[in-house]
Amino acid sequence: MDPDLILRWLHVLGACVLLGTGAGIAFFMLMAHRTGDARLIAHTAGVVVLADLLFTTSAVVIQPITGGLLAWRLGWPLSEGWIALSLALYVVTGAFWLPVVWIQLRLRNLAREAVTNSTDLPAQYHRLFAIWFACGIPAFAAVLTIVWLMLARPDLTIRWLG
Repeated sequence: MDPDLILRWLHVLGACVLLGTGAGIAFFMLMAHRTGDARLIAHTAGVVVLADLLFTTSAVVIQPITGGLLAWRLGWPLSEGWIALSLALYVVTGAFWLPVVWIQLRLRNLAREAVTNSTDLPAQYHRLFAIWFACGIPAFAAVLTIVWLMLARPDLTIRWLG
């Protein structure tokens, strides 16, 4: 089998996992949050944390490896405009994703504490959820843009790269 085809398949699969897991996590967390039910939120956040660990983390590792190998095998310099912009957006996505992972853990723990203590969700939970939601918007937009750049490969000139 063609190694370039395998690399492309792995790279596209990784992009699908990043996009799909991100959308799924956002949807299920938002739906659980809207119920206000600490037990449901605790359960959903626990599943979300696991999904992030298994799927998102795997894709986050695979994407730069497969992308770098593809660029090298196809003779595309990393300074190519659309590749450089994709890499910059990848860093932006990571800058939002890393705090989101920590926030998801805190949301899960705060919801579990509310269940254990038979109390309402604390104000800290609601503040963290708002931050979590706000971080998701630019991260998701960046991933969508990266997928578009990967497919369209527009001729971009980024002045600081040459």
